[in-house]
Amino acid sequence: MKRFYLPFVMMMLAMLTSCASKMGELSPEYFTVTPQVLEAVGGKVPATINGKFPEKYFNKKAIVEVTPVLRWQGGEAKGQPATFQGEKVEANNQTISYKMGGNYTMRTSFDYRPEMAKSELYLDFLVRIGSKVFNIPSVKVADGVIATSELVNQTLENANVSLGADAFQRIIKDKREEQIMFLIQQANIRSNQMGAANSFTNEVKNVDGTTNQRISNIEISAYASPDGGVNLNKGLAEKRQDNTASLIEKNLKKNNIDADIDTRYTAQDWEGFQELVSKSNIQDKDIILRVLSMYSDPEQREREIKNISSVYKNLAEEILPQLRRSRLTLNYEIIGKSDEEIAALARNNARSLTIEELLYAATLTDNASEKETIYTQASQLFPNDYRAFNNLGKLAYEAGDLNKAETQFKRAASIQDAPEVNNNLALVALAKGDKATAEQYLGKASGAKELSETMGNLYIAQGQYDRAVNAFGDAKTNSAALAQILAKDYNKARTTLEAVERPDAYTDYLKAIVGARTNNLQMVTTNLRNAVDKQPSLKQLAASDLEFSKYFTNADFTNIVR
Repeated sequence: MKRFYLPFVMMMLAMLTSCASKMGELSPEYFTVTPQVLEAVGGKVPATINGKFPEKYFNKKAIVEVTPVLRWQGGEAKGQPATFQGEKVEANNQTISYKMGGNYTMRTSFDYRPEMAKSELYLDFLVRIGSKVFNIPSVKVADGVIATSELVNQTLENANVSLGADAFQRIIKDKREEQIMFLIQQANIRSNQMGAANSFTNEVKNVDGTTNQRISNIEISAYASPDGGVNLNKGLAEKRQDNTASLIEKNLKKNNIDADIDTRYTAQDWEGFQELVSKSNIQDKDIILRVLSMYSDPEQREREIKNISSVYKNLAEEILPQLRRSRLTLNYEIIGKSDEEIAALARNNARSLTIEELLYAATLTDNASEKETIYTQASQLFPNDYRAFNNLGKLAYEAGDLNKAETQFKRAASIQDAPEVNNNLALVALAKGDKATAEQYLGKASGAKELSETMGNLYIAQGQYDRAVNAFGDAKTNSAALAQILAKDYNKARTTLEAVERPDAYTDYLKAIVGARTNNLQMVTTNLRNAVDKQPSLKQLAASDLEFSKYFTNADFTNIVR
């Protein structure tokens, strides 16, 4: 009995060993990966693996679990495994023929980590045949990871932040008006209307005598009411115009005031009539307004309205007298402080400036410290205006202090939930890697000038490169160029990078990437050297950046990054 059992066990082990030995190491030629060099997209590293089990390889009783594993020095990340089975296995996995072999496709994705910049993608194989479990050798199928899309975290430093803009106007247009009233079918200016004419003249004198005010012109518009014939009213309105102009010219000459006078007349003031009727409480006013809309001929209008006998008396007493007039309009300009005056007062007497003048004063200097002082004064003098706090946040963001920027932006938002503030909070969220929060803020940023650019940055972070390019439009920023590189429009990216308003080390680094992708060695080395000179830490990034893999053995390249 014992002699029978031992040979039987040895025979079974031999059979299992034989089965296992048939499922040996797979050649890399059985696998293709798209992309061939892995690339980070939207914070993920996706890969599509097409594999093949060759003919007479897959044991009919085997279950094989295939796991993609991205390995780097000191760590690894595992993807979603796929399971396959032989022809004699009763399960729900893809069945692979022993005789014919079989093809399969796996899609996997890894959460990107900076350590993956220098990594390799392997497939691990776990085989089960009955109770026997063993591994066959792993197969390297791809290199990784190109992480150019992750540069959005750095290009955001160069992003345009929304300014809480001033509404300062150096020249403000203003006007003063008076009216001279006339009796029906009369054009003479009555003595009781001289007060209006004199009051208007005094207004002109005050403007003419004020240092920071300047007369543009005087308008005289004379009218006749729409009752009476057109020819009669035309002559009447013209006489009212001439008499009014003569009086005003006489008064100006008496006061030694030189001003342009523009005159015009309206024979029948139907427009004024319609306005007064619509604002009145006259009975059947809707009928009157309907008549005006139905007929354009002035004589027919007048006949139809007179036929409404129940209201015509009210029109004659309440509406028509108000239309027999000359309107006097003084157009003038109020001239504000000069740039020099505003700048000096911002330094020495900020309290004498309005909020608009203070905010404008900050635009007169390129010195960030001076801007900060002005905005701080504005926030103290006008604590209920969000713009000063927003602009302090803008300065902090541009200086690289995200926490300080976020504090100021949130203080601004507590005062007013303005589009500019929400756009800036979205930028901070993106810079901190929080895409979901950035999207929420952008939903409230409609109207911000920089909204499209910030949306472009969000699209880069989401891996939507074509949408990012469209969102950026003609913007000349590092982020816009990055989107163009990722969308493979290298000529446009190069043009954009040459026009960046505030170029930094990453502007040069992106130029070097464009050079690498267009096989321009000189463009690579020149711009990479400039980038490293500005920011030496970029040496380490470039040394392992697979964008430059073809230059890793180039002497000029190695001299820059070592």
